[in-house]
Amino acid sequence: MALAQKMLYTIEDIYALPEGQRAELIDGKIYDMAPPNRIHQKISGSLYAEIYHYIQKKNGTCEVYAAPFAVFLNNDDINYLEPDISVICDVSKLNERGCSGAPDWIIEITSPSNPQNDYGIKLFKYRTAGVREYWIVNPLKHTIMVYDLEHEEKTNQYSFDDTVPVCIYDDLNINIANLLK
Repeated sequence: MALAQKMLYTIEDIYALPEGQRAELIDGKIYDMAPPNRIHQKISGSLYAEIYHYIQKKNGTCEVYAAPFAVFLNNDDINYLEPDISVICDVSKLNERGCSGAPDWIIEITSPSNPQNDYGIKLFKYRTAGVREYWIVNPLKHTIMVYDLEHEEKTNQYSFDDTVPVCIYDDLNINIANLLK
């Protein structure tokens, strides 16, 4: 008796999805993405603006992108992610489709329906791909998990009321509660 073949999806399948349907592809498995709620969008927009203005003020060369923005994490055809915020400092990774390779800093804002992806699967994928810093922002718990993947020494949990130091920038600190006022 023949064993059933496991279906592996590719980036081609992501691009073939119906208009408006969003999904991510991790190791050939498709993960549907629910539309973000209002607080998710408020946090995402506020973080994007804070990071964008910081980079502009410093005349920095890094670029920041908010979802939907394609990250082809491993330069293969079985991984396609849309982090909520991506900061890319090596602009040679950018092309008309998105980012080919690991961004320097990724922020994911958890979805109530699927937080285990951010804390488990994506943490592993981002760490092994070479992402330098990874934040998981949890609107329900008002927490931020900060993973300094570059140095493996500053993994901390913060509350929205805390001022959170950014690992890839020595002089950037973010207080989410202040951003949401």
